[in-house]
Amino acid sequence: MNITGTDLILACSAIGAGLAVIAGIGPGIGQGIAAGHAAAAVGRNPGAKGDIMSTMLLGQAVAETTGLYGLLVAMLLLFVKPLV
Repeated sequence: MNITGTDLILACSAIGAGLAVIAGIGPGIGQGIAAGHAAAAVGRNPGAKGDIMSTMLLGQAVAETTGLYGLLVAMLLLFVKPLV
């Protein structure tokens, strides 16, 4: 079995892309927790629905950036072939 340097780079890029996609787990869990707490807060105080929802959506947008960065890194590793 003859593994060249290019094959090793491509294999490591694929493994790195798989690990980068795992970065989507954290934002998914965090957003679910935030939405659950926001729903409970609106249930306790329906009059503050607008403030709760705007704060929740802003927080979820910030949390989603880490997942998008992970996706971006995965796409770069898969489709930008270094040294090929």
